Amino acid sequence: MSKLRNILIGAGIVAVGGIGTKMAVDYFRNRGKEEEPPETDVDPEPTSPEEVAYVTVEESSVQSFLDASFGAPGRYVPTRPPKVFDYQDQQCMAIWAYDNEKEKNQFLAFKYTDAGREMIASVGYTSDATDYNLKLDGTPFAIEVNGEQMTSGQGETDGTDEVDLVPAGA
Repeated sequence: MSKLRNILIGAGIVAVGGIGTKMAVDYFRNRGKEEEPPETDVDPEPTSPEEVAYVTVEESSVQSFLDASFGAPGRYVPTRPPKVFDYQDQQCMAIWAYDNEKEKNQFLAFKYTDAGREMIASVGYTSDATDYNLKLDGTPFAIEVNGEQMTSGQGETDGTDEVDLVPAGA
């Protein structure tokens, strides 16, 4: 069983199809729902460092994950399809949600290791202001806000309508 399937089981998230691969730049830039890969007996592996292995998930199962993880049912409500993927041997999950308590959009990214799940990015954003807490050093990722990439630190910047997880330097 692949590491991606183990992540889903551990988080209580339901896979929709099999595991697929595609170019990482295309995968990370897609803000819509990913094409569902076919179910197969053998999970495909990326054939180059520029590819990502991914699985599409039942979006409603992410709500259960958010409720259980943050202890406040309904506080976070998903707004974009989540991403569960393996890129350069980093197994991660990215979720875009609306924070009903703080009335702003929220981007959350988690890295999975043998020691468990670690939050590597939390970005709250409105059109007026963006606050962030990033721990992406040591990963191949960056957060892109208003065309600029960030990988670490805490702070605030200008407001935005979108936050994306991207390959660092792409």
